[in-house]
Amino acid sequence: MNIKIAETAGFCYGVKRAIRIAEQEAGENTWALGSLIHNEREMERLRRLGIRTAGQVSELPDGATVIIRSHGEPDRIYRQLEAKHCRIADATCPNVMHIHKLVRESAEQGRLPVVIGDRNHPEVQGIAGSAPGVVVLKDEAEVRMWLEGDAPDRDTPITLVFQTTEIRERVKKCAEILKKEYTNPKVFDTICEATNSRQQEAAGLSAICDAMLVVGDRRSANTGRLAEVCASRCNQVIFAETSSELNLSDLKDVRTLGVTAGASTPAWIIKEVCAKMTEEIKNESMENGVESFDEMLEKSLKTLNNGDKVVGIVASIGSNEITVDLGTKHSGYIPVSQFSDDPDVKPEEVLKIGQEIEAVVVRVNDVEGTVQLSKKRLDSEKTWSTIDEARENRTAVEGTVTEENKGGVVVMVKGVRVFVPASQTGLPKDSPMTPLLKTKVQLRITEVNHARHRVVGSIKAVQYEARKAASEQIWNEIEVGKKYHGVVKSLTSYGAFVDIGGVDGMVHVSELSWKRVHNPADVLKVGDEVDVYVIKFSTETHKISLGYRKDEDNPWFQFTSKYQVGDVAHVKVVKLMAFGAFAEIVPGVDGLIHVSQITNERRIGKPDEVLSEGQEVDVKITNIDEENKKVSLSIRALMDGERTAPAAQEENDGADQVVYDTDAPTDYKGE
Repeated sequence: MNIKIAETAGFCYGVKRAIRIAEQEAGENTWALGSLIHNEREMERLRRLGIRTAGQVSELPDGATVIIRSHGEPDRIYRQLEAKHCRIADATCPNVMHIHKLVRESAEQGRLPVVIGDRNHPEVQGIAGSAPGVVVLKDEAEVRMWLEGDAPDRDTPITLVFQTTEIRERVKKCAEILKKEYTNPKVFDTICEATNSRQQEAAGLSAICDAMLVVGDRRSANTGRLAEVCASRCNQVIFAETSSELNLSDLKDVRTLGVTAGASTPAWIIKEVCAKMTEEIKNESMENGVESFDEMLEKSLKTLNNGDKVVGIVASIGSNEITVDLGTKHSGYIPVSQFSDDPDVKPEEVLKIGQEIEAVVVRVNDVEGTVQLSKKRLDSEKTWSTIDEARENRTAVEGTVTEENKGGVVVMVKGVRVFVPASQTGLPKDSPMTPLLKTKVQLRITEVNHARHRVVGSIKAVQYEARKAASEQIWNEIEVGKKYHGVVKSLTSYGAFVDIGGVDGMVHVSELSWKRVHNPADVLKVGDEVDVYVIKFSTETHKISLGYRKDEDNPWFQFTSKYQVGDVAHVKVVKLMAFGAFAEIVPGVDGLIHVSQITNERRIGKPDEVLSEGQEVDVKITNIDEENKKVSLSIRALMDGERTAPAAQEENDGADQVVYDTDAPTDYKGE
């Protein structure tokens, strides 16, 4: 037979805590109010230690020490005990305490508390007694009946909580119904994660085993739920409270047996039941690598010390703390202030119930059965290790700039303060560092002093290496005509220097625009992002000449795309010379109207006899010299009965016929 034992079998941490408190408080005048846990044999053991049991407060003597059971009690019981001057040893499970708190806060806020659970169970009775008007509904059927009958108006704000031992899938259905009906519901998943894990493991085991053995008291809701879960997936479920109830003949045809136990089942009962199994079964289970109950119990009873690193399951998420199931006798909790270094992080937004979480033990309180944890401190310890590794391996780390001071800036790297001197910020000397605030940066760790908790870093070092790597890549791939997206780094009288990703190239003033540029600042400013292309480069001198002006912006290209010989253009006279007038056809391209082509009415000596600068006239394009980029224009050709004079005749005066922007003499070009 192959035996598979549930890792979660036996006492949960809440029950362990209650038993431990009872053992510590055992004495001549110590009483338990009701059964501390639903396991009669364990209660008998406690009675032998001197703990007596009272069914109600009236049975207790004045001044007695009274242990509140793990299921908790209604508020009225506490008041009655105080009236009898009893000393209270509260063993209520921390998860149940949390539900009491939720119900009280809900009632104080004017909300209606609704509990899904068994109204006859002491845990539910205690929850219902923590605030007035609490509604208890058992299952989906009762929820529907309540909605059809006594339920208040659907605008009533309700708060929904669950008995800790409920089956999650069942209560989810109830929650879905209520969320559809009510406009302002708040739902808290208060099922104990230890209970849920136990049920899920039992479900998984029962699905693959021929039979399931459930050890525990039949009065225990937790154990009963386990049997119910197992029965839904396995045909043979054996319920055993004691070893005397175990009949090995029931297991003779079983190849794989699953074993689990309720949260109120002590380890000694589990051992007793399992001890009755044959030596052959024990040997076979060992051969299959199954841990003994002794080994498993040792794990569950392990002690915790300050500084221990632990992994637990998120059981609940509150406004002040996160409850963590550590699988031990202690209930773990992480104060919200100890969750993260980032004040903007909200636990409820990044955590889920049932999620694993790692933390470090800060303080163990054996009296209350709690252990304070810190995720922030563990993260910080991990970060210090990362910091050391980053310094040794010269790797970059990322952080956020949080402070600026006289000497530099402070960068937070996962909770560790790293000081970056002003000279290592990567900013120009004496420039303000304020723009770095709240930005994410990459930096190199240059110094670590654990004794003083001092870390020094350099943003500049990472920038230098990134720039160096980018520079090498550019020089390996550069070629004439290749395009780059860059940033203007500086301006001079003769051009602009552009960073193309690790290398600076220069755009000469003549390459900034097709128009004449007197000052590069008229076209660009420092910080501008620009698209440039390589005109030429030298791998020896490491100099790169870049172009910024585009072919499509070339005035000659625009002119030839729009006009051809014979077209009429409306132009503006921009300069008068002795041999003719220059007129702008399109911005950047001027044509020459020779003095002989200005009019046919009479022969004129100078152009200013007919034309003036700034005058707009219609002309005919009579010649386009593509090679020299020159254009001849004629007003006379548009006059009736006249033809354009031969170009050779017009050249007798020795004047250029065309002016193109980049070749035009500076003494006549007007912008």
